[in-house]
Amino acid sequence: MGAFHAYDIRGIYNVDFNRETAYKVGFFLPELLATDKVLVGRDARVSSPEIHDWLIEGITDAGACVIDLGLTTTPMVYFATAKYGYKASVQITASHNPKEYNGMKVSTTNALPVGLDSGLGTIQQWIEQGRACTPVQENGGTKGKVETLDILPAYKEFMSRYVSDFSGLKVAVDLSNGMSALVIKDILAGTGAQFSYICDTIDGTFPNHEANPLIAENIVMLQEEVARTGADLGMIYDGDADRVMFTDENGRFISPDLVIALMGRYWFGMRGFNGNGPEHNVSVLQDIRSSKAVGEYLQQWGAQIHTWKVGRAFAAKKLREINGLFGGELAGHYYFKEFFYSDSGILASLIVLNIVSSLHRDGVRLSQAIAEIETYRNSGEINFKLEAKQEAMDEVKRVFSSEENPEVIMDFDGYRLEFPHWWFNIRPSNTEPYLRFICEADTQELLDEKVARTRSIIESFK
Repeated sequence: MGAFHAYDIRGIYNVDFNRETAYKVGFFLPELLATDKVLVGRDARVSSPEIHDWLIEGITDAGACVIDLGLTTTPMVYFATAKYGYKASVQITASHNPKEYNGMKVSTTNALPVGLDSGLGTIQQWIEQGRACTPVQENGGTKGKVETLDILPAYKEFMSRYVSDFSGLKVAVDLSNGMSALVIKDILAGTGAQFSYICDTIDGTFPNHEANPLIAENIVMLQEEVARTGADLGMIYDGDADRVMFTDENGRFISPDLVIALMGRYWFGMRGFNGNGPEHNVSVLQDIRSSKAVGEYLQQWGAQIHTWKVGRAFAAKKLREINGLFGGELAGHYYFKEFFYSDSGILASLIVLNIVSSLHRDGVRLSQAIAEIETYRNSGEINFKLEAKQEAMDEVKRVFSSEENPEVIMDFDGYRLEFPHWWFNIRPSNTEPYLRFICEADTQELLDEKVARTRSIIESFK
């Protein structure tokens, strides 16, 4: 049962979970979420059709009906769940993971995520306890039916609201052979920009590169395309299109947390939301790893910055709780109130296209706009492989707290300690034996010093 994680069900198919797991998840889901209808979508991975069939068999054997969306991006499932009022949905996907992986992302009313502590843990327990999955038809009940729903027209119409005249722009777009290829060309057609698409056929074997834009080698093709075409912007989606990342006109990767700040130009500058005006207390969400530059940049519009845990299972709920306008994570997820408080890589890319188009008209390059935001030196996320994660975390916190007086201490999702000239976050991976550390400082010298000191502390626990 190693496929059950904090945010979703995911692992190597036929190793961490199999078709029997998919059947049982399907069978138990209607009871868990108290519904007789379940929305189902899937990506194009080789194993997705089998998981799809067995998941549906489980749902219908439980007496519930299936609304089958067929091939979809993950945000399309969120959209359909919230827009049409479904109480349960499943997207079959492993998102950015390698081709041998697969999984299921479960959502409930208003597209709120169902994580380990909000339902998946219960299903895991039922499976491990060997709870019976007796088809309703064996007790005289009626097996559930399967209906289909074409969500593409409504989804494209919704996204068209964020499309404007992008004339004059050159944009390189890497679809990673993922699900964004299902819709993005249609959405961007007729906008006036010159789009150069690569890896643009849907292929669940990911023949060109893994569909994970956070790994440097996976964006090399995009960087080369930006250089070849003289693009003003590079965009790359992950496998299920819930994430997107960007490069500037020089092919330099833009840290996703800085894009949260960049989006202020759209929501506050172009759309007119104003935390200093009658719409006071406009909230923006960031994760615990985000640069201090994000909040400092957004303060000019009076935005109230909220910091929270990493992962959709936490972020989507928190954005709704604070009634936030938008938010994002270092992993390239961006959440929007107008998208049912859910994340969408395609919507995020449309917003960035609006910003870059506006900058272009003013004669400003994207790199210049990012330089205005990026005022600190940042280590990026550093991974330490060890088993004694909690002990090492506690020691890092103890050492720096005793040597300096932290101005801010956050103790959720690991620790974040902020000092006058630097800060760090240290947190355990939910799925791997890794301790993840990120640090930011006023100067490169101070950053190097703190990273080196942290390494020496953590090495003592190996």
